[in-house]
Amino acid sequence: MVLCRLLLAVALAMPLGSAAAPPFTDAMRGPTPIMATTRPPLLGNAVNDDVRLTRSHALQPPIVPHRVDGYQVDKNFNKCLDCHAAVRTGFSQAVPVSPTHYHDRDGKLLGQVSTRRYFCMQCHVSQEAVRPLVGNSFQGPASPAR
Repeated sequence: MVLCRLLLAVALAMPLGSAAAPPFTDAMRGPTPIMATTRPPLLGNAVNDDVRLTRSHALQPPIVPHRVDGYQVDKNFNKCLDCHAAVRTGFSQAVPVSPTHYHDRDGKLLGQVSTRRYFCMQCHVSQEAVRPLVGNSFQGPASPAR
């Protein structure tokens, strides 16, 4: 009987409904809960100055210094190669595709860009003038590769 009264007293002392747990959030999304739908930020104007940035490390693919939105790059056509294919750089004055992109996986020299290097935007990204989402203290080498 004493035990029943003790359990009843404890039960009555507890709030009638536990407080809801705070929603699960992510610092990148701000205060918006993970499961809530958000409106994506508006895209600004892409950097389009054709100024090449130095690379942060030796094996970093060059960053694209011009707009590429609307470029068709698929199995049927690659807009990048209109200017950057080795045979077209004399006219376009664009930086030619690296000679390494003309070798297949066995090292054989090809007459065109290798299919494994054909989708440029897998590695080469556009420059964007945006605030970083997270802090970055990375320091490149004293003399970055070009």
